[in-house]
Amino acid sequence: MRACVDIGGTKVAVSLALPGNDTLMARQTAPTAKTGRHDAVAQQVLGLIDAACAAIGVSSSAIEAVGVSSAGPFVLNGGCIELATPNICGGLAGPARGLPNDWMTAPIEAPLRARFARVRVENDAVAALEAERRWGALQGLDHCAYVTWSTGVGVGLCVDGRPLRGKNGNAGHAGHTFVADDDNRDALCGCGNVGDVEGLVAGNAIARRFGLSAQALFKAAITGEPEALRTTDALCRVMGRTLYNLVATLDLQAISLGGSVFWHNRDFLLPRLQAQIDGHLAPLTRGVRLHAAGLGDKVGDYAALALVD
Repeated sequence: MRACVDIGGTKVAVSLALPGNDTLMARQTAPTAKTGRHDAVAQQVLGLIDAACAAIGVSSSAIEAVGVSSAGPFVLNGGCIELATPNICGGLAGPARGLPNDWMTAPIEAPLRARFARVRVENDAVAALEAERRWGALQGLDHCAYVTWSTGVGVGLCVDGRPLRGKNGNAGHAGHTFVADDDNRDALCGCGNVGDVEGLVAGNAIARRFGLSAQALFKAAITGEPEALRTTDALCRVMGRTLYNLVATLDLQAISLGGSVFWHNRDFLLPRLQAQIDGHLAPLTRGVRLHAAGLGDKVGDYAALALVD
């Protein structure tokens, strides 16, 4: 039995799968823990694994491998990964971000290794990239990326057929780069940056900056409300420039997009984001296509499965 763990800034999900079988079962979810001790997320994951096992009548001792797909960045402590995730660890940006804790990191790998022999933790976008290359929209591609536009903004990168990870598994954190030409003092990111991509366009940033949820904003834009259209056009310029920068830097063939903000508004967003790439430096962008994630809103679950399958 394998446990597939998806940790995001909004929720944690755990599913189980049998070896050699890509069917996910006994899915358990809960809002991501953000209070108490800094190991609260790890304890939550352990509890959800136990609940998933109980749901199908097996002992958690049947778990042979655990794959953890988690929002980053990561830091290493004693060789084990801890989360330094802006939407989970409130100590990174301080009280102004409103998270109810002062955590600088949240241990995840060490508590899991204390119970399970085989544990693999990867950035959620890197894991989703692997899933999309195996089962989704990026099959057969050696130069590609997966981008999630959700509570945060994450990127997984593949060049020459090799996923990029970096020294601490943090390659691809393009959500914490800058593409706008002003300071946007209202755009405090959970990492402490002001005006980076995530601080400008992430789901929680939209609510903070504009006083309404991403769902409400895009619903208004889709119906043609002028102010909502101006706002979403600005968001698409920021995200579109980010995608263009990835293509121009890494000479990509395609990018797959997922995450709640994108997925629930994909028909509205996809052509607008594609327009930010088309026609810019044609030798690099000609033929580059953006795709909605082939695994749809299940990409996070299959991302974790890809780590242990």
